[in-house]
Amino acid sequence: MKVLDLQCAHQHVFEGWFASEDDFNSQLARGLVSCPLCGDQHIEKKLSAPRLNLRAGKQDATPAPASGVAMSNHPAHAELAELQARMLRAMREIVANTEDVGERFAEQARAMHHGEIERRNIRGSATPEVALELIEEGVDVMPLPLLPPAKETLQ
Repeated sequence: MKVLDLQCAHQHVFEGWFASEDDFNSQLARGLVSCPLCGDQHIEKKLSAPRLNLRAGKQDATPAPASGVAMSNHPAHAELAELQARMLRAMREIVANTEDVGERFAEQARAMHHGEIERRNIRGSATPEVALELIEEGVDVMPLPLLPPAKETLQ
């Protein structure tokens, strides 16, 4: 198994697991590798240090980070990777706990605000102008840049 540190054109860093270097190159050429945050397919491999488990079996071995995010030796890289991982987890939680009403978002939000339908957690799409109108009307909405890859299960 080959674990690679990858980065998209928007500087999002993430980890990819592949059977081999050839497998990575093949998937990249076929457009199967994309950024889990923005969906960008312009991916490049970054330098990464191998993880050597030289203390196997010793009690004082340091456990791997719980975040599941690949970390480089540079502190800024580690902070950025953790921030991106938290953002992706938050977006997935929003998707899991809301109903997607799509283009009917403004209509549904207004109807709930006026007591015409039962309140529930919804998400959908609206133009910036319509979102501003909802906010000015006192409708509780929160515009979010919900990225399409957040709707998918990543491995």
